[in-house]
Amino acid sequence: MTAEGDEHARVTPIYHLITPGDHFSPRTGSAIPTVVHGLATGARAGGDAGRYPQHVVVQDDTYVPRYESAIPVGYVGQRAPGSRARLADAALARLGMPRRSAVAYFRPATESLRDRPPGVVLAHNAPVVPWLLRDQQHDTVLYAHNDVLRSYSRAEASRVLGDVGRIVSVSDSLAAQLREHLPRSLHERVRTVVNGVDAEQFVPAPIRSPGPLRVMFLGRAIPEKGADILLEAAALIDRSDLEFVVVGSHGFDPAAVLSEYEQRLRLLADRARGTVRFEPFVERSRLPALVQRADILVIPSRWPDPCPLTVGEGMAAGLPIVAARSGGIPELLGDAGVLFDPARPEELADAIAVLASDPGLRDRYGTAARARAVERDWAWAWRHLAEVIDEFRVVRAP
Repeated sequence: MTAEGDEHARVTPIYHLITPGDHFSPRTGSAIPTVVHGLATGARAGGDAGRYPQHVVVQDDTYVPRYESAIPVGYVGQRAPGSRARLADAALARLGMPRRSAVAYFRPATESLRDRPPGVVLAHNAPVVPWLLRDQQHDTVLYAHNDVLRSYSRAEASRVLGDVGRIVSVSDSLAAQLREHLPRSLHERVRTVVNGVDAEQFVPAPIRSPGPLRVMFLGRAIPEKGADILLEAAALIDRSDLEFVVVGSHGFDPAAVLSEYEQRLRLLADRARGTVRFEPFVERSRLPALVQRADILVIPSRWPDPCPLTVGEGMAAGLPIVAARSGGIPELLGDAGVLFDPARPEELADAIAVLASDPGLRDRYGTAARARAVERDWAWAWRHLAEVIDEFRVVRAP
């Protein structure tokens, strides 16, 4: 083989296949597209864009502008299955049959890859995709951002994932959950690749914004994310010089009618001793400046959040962070923040009160957080993912 041919043989296209209908655009704060953009950017920063050209498989009618970090592979999508269809799929799975609605939903995306150069398809939160790609030339990786196998038996997991090169999990905590649904033969294929952070976009504020000490929640206004836990804690802190800022909506439309949960948050705010201010969902382009306005960032997830991006972004901004001791959050935060039990708002109240009263402590946590984030940027995350890809492709090489 010539040197030119050898170089061509080393090129491995990467195809990030995201959920049909999801938007690969900074107009949303959706986590998976943000991760894909981060990894693709990290590949470029690490000098790997030539060896691993990055593509994203994205439905044609989704938001523009799109991130420029990955080449779009477009297709015309199908309507998303409703709750009845998903229940029918679960029943079919118990009978050992394919999940009919999921297959129909993801098939246009996988068919868009049929004539593409062979590469590695990263199926983001899509266990059915490796099975759909079984007659194509691509290698596949299930990229799990949460427990996507919770409704799968070990037999079904073996059937749809038997040919995957690896199963990537965004935290060790999630990896343990995934293994519970996998046959033992697939346990050794599970690897952890922790989400990175854009430590150049998210940076500490050059000067503090004037005003009261701001304690910020940033995330979707849904029960799982736990903004109500922060507001319950706010009612327990005996000082009136704090401002609690709740940023986010139940979806990605800042003008949407308030949900029942969001209405409940407004009622809880009336009990707080400090000021409570609500801001709706903002596009990702506005997040860095928004985070810089906080003095303390609170992440009170009541569900086992595997690897929330907000943790890394808050660390990169040099903020002291108080976060729930659940899911992959302790792994992500390390000793650069304070953990609390989300079932005990009084623990959160105590942690906020201590930080509010001690500027030096806030500075020490913020400095440690920033240092940890800089070490774990998207180039770092991409290097770990590239090692996983190289690992199984070397094993499979003739």
